[in-house]
Amino acid sequence: MTKQSFIRGTLILLAAGIVNRILGFIPRMTLPRVIGAEGIGIYHMGWPFLSVILTIITGGIPVAIAKLIAEAEAEHNESRIRSILRISLAITATLSAFFTLLCLFGASWITSHLLTDDRVYYTFLCMSPLIPIIGISAVYRGYFQGRQNMIPTATSQTTETLIRIVMVLVCAYMMVPYGVEYAAAGAMIGVLAGEIAGFVVLYIHFKWDKKKTPQAPIASIGTKKSTGRFTNFRKIMRISIPITGSKLIGASSYLLESILIAQSLAIAGITTKLATAQYGALQGMIIPIILLPSALTMSLSVSLIPSLSEAAARKDMKTIHMRLHQSLKLALVTGAPFAVLMFVLAEPICTYMYNQPDVSTMLKMMAPVAIFIYFQSPLQAALQALNKPGAALVNTLIGSVVKLLLIYFLASRPELGIQGAVFAININIVLVTLLHWNSVVRLLKFKMDGSSFGKIGIAMLVSGGVSYLFMYTNWVDITWLRFVSSMISGMIAYLFIITLFKLIRLQDLQRLMHMGKKIIR
Repeated sequence: MTKQSFIRGTLILLAAGIVNRILGFIPRMTLPRVIGAEGIGIYHMGWPFLSVILTIITGGIPVAIAKLIAEAEAEHNESRIRSILRISLAITATLSAFFTLLCLFGASWITSHLLTDDRVYYTFLCMSPLIPIIGISAVYRGYFQGRQNMIPTATSQTTETLIRIVMVLVCAYMMVPYGVEYAAAGAMIGVLAGEIAGFVVLYIHFKWDKKKTPQAPIASIGTKKSTGRFTNFRKIMRISIPITGSKLIGASSYLLESILIAQSLAIAGITTKLATAQYGALQGMIIPIILLPSALTMSLSVSLIPSLSEAAARKDMKTIHMRLHQSLKLALVTGAPFAVLMFVLAEPICTYMYNQPDVSTMLKMMAPVAIFIYFQSPLQAALQALNKPGAALVNTLIGSVVKLLLIYFLASRPELGIQGAVFAININIVLVTLLHWNSVVRLLKFKMDGSSFGKIGIAMLVSGGVSYLFMYTNWVDITWLRFVSSMISGMIAYLFIITLFKLIRLQDLQRLMHMGKKIIR
């Protein structure tokens, strides 16, 4: 069993995350050209409902496994680790079987009554088998994260992405002659193939890990160890239920958001087909661009939970503050330049990626709040790791209620339409992030140097100005050359300013490169 440090584990997940995000954009860029914005809308319309089910199954259990196994690792208690894993697999398998059958037999009613476009029926059927695969995979990822071994998670995600890239495009292209709804279903079959491949990789890693670790004796009913099963079950439930509740609010909000957007656009006088296309542009084109830089913050969050849990078990407040400060500073420093470039270069980005320059308005609206998304993930991970998932739940609930109310009142206005929905989503992102920050500060008496925010703000302004000059000054007639030069010059200007302000040092870059070489070896 290979255990990594906090920084090394984060770098492993970051490397995989960057590769997966870059590779993942291949089908995101090409799929709209194959099935169109309307097909993308049908493809994404079933995801909100599926996300609610997956949240019930996987929302809190993987986090609970990672936290409890990290604690058991600190105690060198292999018996407890195996017990936690068996209980979690049993819970997840039972729930997965129930909801898979529910979706398969209830697909017709769900797609005609709960979803806003009944053409999603075939896509919904094809996505139902994802439930058990994603559920069981999440348990194994939680197990490896608890052991602070991020390699299985990284390799499985990369495998899943590679298979999905090929299969999504192949299956969608083969089904295009039968209609847009069948093409969207074909794309979902490709997603299913990728998830199966990722699960196989995880299971192989688990078998290897099992051979390297000592086997704990299996307890009999009535023994002290058997009693420990019920203790572990209660601990899993105590941690996972509030986290699931918090994530369920977000997932339910996502489902209601998709329904409300379509209904509000209908009130605004927009046809069902156009509303589906606009929703597809928002969820299938704009949101993925916004989330592309979050590979680092998601990696930080995954590594942060076991690291903070282990430090909390030792009552090591110094380490807790240090890890949280590292995560938040990295989230700010790395996310800021991407937010700037997405705002300044919104139109050429949407043109070159999707051949859809009209959707750039939504990207420009969301870019300024993107940095709040990157800042939010480590804050929520800290609340979960420090046994305060209830605070995250309340914060998420408040943000979701505000978002849904704003969607209904703004998106239904003809002069706003889909832009009203984007504005509501922006308010939700900022509000939840600020609420999470307030909860962490009150819990830990945590502080960050205020000058860091000002320095990053200056770096963003300089980077944006340089990028704008290179893109929109007609110094050369070749548009794509101005676009590439604009991105490169903006990033160089940003790196120069943050180095000048000592937000990042040359030693930090050298250390990252050195550790990257070690990870590759």
